[in-house]
Order: sequence, then C-alpha cells, then structure tokens
Amino acid sequence: MKQVKTRFPHERQQQIYDLIAERKMLGTAELAQLLNISPPTIRRDLATMVQAGLLARTHGGAVAIGSSGSMSEPLFLQKLRLRQNLKQRVGTAAAELVESNKVVVIDSGTTGLALARALAGRPITIVALDLKVAEAAAAGQTEVLIPGGRVRNGYYSVVGSWSSLLLKDIRADIFFMAADAIDETGVTNSTLDEADVKRAAMAQAKRTVLISDHSKIGARSFVHVCPLDRVDMLVTDRGAKAALQPYQLLFREIRLV
Repeated sequence: MKQVKTRFPHERQQQIYDLIAERKMLGTAELAQLLNISPPTIRRDLATMVQAGLLARTHGGAVAIGSSGSMSEPLFLQKLRLRQNLKQRVGTAAAELVESNKVVVIDSGTTGLALARALAGRPITIVALDLKVAEAAAAGQTEVLIPGGRVRNGYYSVVGSWSSLLLKDIRADIFFMAADAIDETGVTNSTLDEADVKRAAMAQAKRTVLISDHSKIGARSFVHVCPLDRVDMLVTDRGAKAALQPYQLLFREIRLV
C-alpha cells in the first residue's frame, strides 16, 4: 500500500478506521508502517478511537467491533465523509463575512471545520467550540481560544457549564452557529449541552450566522435552540432553495452559495 501522509488527526484516524475495517485487525507496528506515522502517535489515535466506541484494543493493536467485523463510525468521522463539497462552499462563503482583526466564535461540527480551514492564518481571533475547529484554525496570524469544558467523546465539541460561563466574558463580532436541524419552528439540536453553549455564544455576539448544508433544512431535532428570526443570516448551498421556500421570510437574510 502506498504510504500516505496526513495533516489533521481526524484524517489520520479515518485512514486507521478504513484499514481496520478492511482487514478486521491490525497491529500498532503495521499501522505505523502503512501510514508512515510513529507508533506513539498510532497508540494515541487508537486510544481515542477505542474511547469513542469505534474499535476494541487487542494485544499490540486493534480490532473491528462486532461479530461481522464491521465498525460503526463515530458521528464526526461519518459526517466528515458527507457532502464535503457543499460544506467547503458554505465555509468559504461564510469566511468572506469576516474582516481582519475581528473576533468570531465558531460552533462545533464539520461545516464549522470547513469554515475554520478557510479562515486559518488570517489576522483574526477565533473562539472555537470544538477541538477539531481549534486545531484547523491555529495557523499564521490567527489567534485561537478554547473555552474550558467537557469534550464530547467522538464528537470533539466542548460543552458544559464551564463553557457557557467562560463565554460570558467575551465579546464577539460574529457567532457562526451550526445546527442538527432547521425548520419553521427554528434551529434545533440533538443535545441539551450543545444547545446551551450555542445560546451562550449567541448572547455574546453582535451577529449570529447560521451555517448549514441543505440536508439539515426541513428537519427537526430534540432541543430547541432559537427561533429563525434570532438568526441574522443563513449561509447554505443552493440545494436548500426549494426546502426553504415555505418559511424563507422568517429569516432576516439568506445567502445561497
């Protein structure tokens, strides 16, 4: 197999996932050789993936979970594979809204990750509500801050009362908010913890910009975050146009990319 060098841990972990899914079981030394990565790095990645419920450790390596040898992807890795083109377009368009020397808060998730990559290196301050977002944004002149809190295993978002309390001490120009679902009732999310952090970030930002691809439009999740009129702008792909039509007037502004 051709050796592959990776830049981001989630990409490296995805390659580990793919190899073990294909071969059912691999040793640490073999993974290190196949991916051209040091054994200590492989061991740290395997520990993270085991904690996320992705793999089971064996002596000297890891094995796929389940009698059939197939593994269930943690949501972050699964989402990373989906609609990458659309997320990149949304992230690039959202980045155009940010001027130099501004303070922005970026929500958790893979669309936020695309935005962080588009902003990385620019002379701005980013408050990241996600470890992967923070990692992607931390380059060049970009200053990255992470509020303390609990990291959701397998998702990498930072949640809990610590996060919400620390957010109260900042003043941001824009909060780029992600969502699990968006319909006429508002923005909804699957967990109470993440919804609380989103609301705390909204309260500290001059503007809230909702970033989402069209797959979230027309769906509803467990926890209500806010009504649509609390969102200053929705940035989404053109595939959302038809789904948005019944309630597009509830948004202050929509940017289709």
